[in-house]
Amino acid sequence: MQAYVVLMVILVAGGTIMDMIHKKNAAYFFENSKRAKKNAKRSVSGSQKVALAAKTLGKEVLTSGEFANPKRQMAHLLTMYGFILFVVTSAILIFGYVTAAEPAPAILPLLWHLGALMLAVGGYWFWFGIRVDLTSEGKPWYKVGRADLFILSLLGMATFGLLWSLTQGAGAISWLFFVLFIAATTILFGSVYWSKFAHMFFKPAAAYQKRLTRADGSAENMPTITRDDPEQQKRHSMELLRDAPMDMGLGIQREAPHHY
Repeated sequence: MQAYVVLMVILVAGGTIMDMIHKKNAAYFFENSKRAKKNAKRSVSGSQKVALAAKTLGKEVLTSGEFANPKRQMAHLLTMYGFILFVVTSAILIFGYVTAAEPAPAILPLLWHLGALMLAVGGYWFWFGIRVDLTSEGKPWYKVGRADLFILSLLGMATFGLLWSLTQGAGAISWLFFVLFIAATTILFGSVYWSKFAHMFFKPAAAYQKRLTRADGSAENMPTITRDDPEQQKRHSMELLRDAPMDMGLGIQREAPHHY
């Protein structure tokens, strides 16, 4: 199991590097950063950068506050923290308590099960009720595409892990769930190049960069003044929009789209 965990870490690292090379994420990030520095209208001090990093950590990373939909935010948090708890406790159990002569503290298996349960609840909530194509386009929940590889392997890992634990000592059925658990885990960590797994490494950096461009005034070539400002109103080509109230058009937020 220790060798298996090391192999999974290598697969994640390799898949992330391949993803970076293929999509040129890092190259785009650094080029965008250089362009933002050239377009900056004011300098940002070191203390301001630390404050921006803290805000990014508190909102985009720890609380997923960028989600406008509270249900999506809660499902994401359950999945994220469940995954972290599950993976960390698995590593501690595998590397820290190797033999029966070294029994693990009772809290570790409890946290392992809690992490798997949180992961399953958040994942199934997303799969059956929050997916965009399911809620907005009326597609059946069982319609699967390559984009679903990440969430399905994640759900398989949590589900079969729990079933394997619950059937300990049951003979062949327990071994079946264990094999399915390992298969789902291998697909999850071995398919980083084709799934959304790598985005978790780029998301915090992109969120921080966005805050930084707002602070230095470059704003990624986006307007920084509000629509009620006379200079901003002049940017509209339509006469109607030049004097439009600030809340015009917000009626679209009153009701979520369903089966349009």
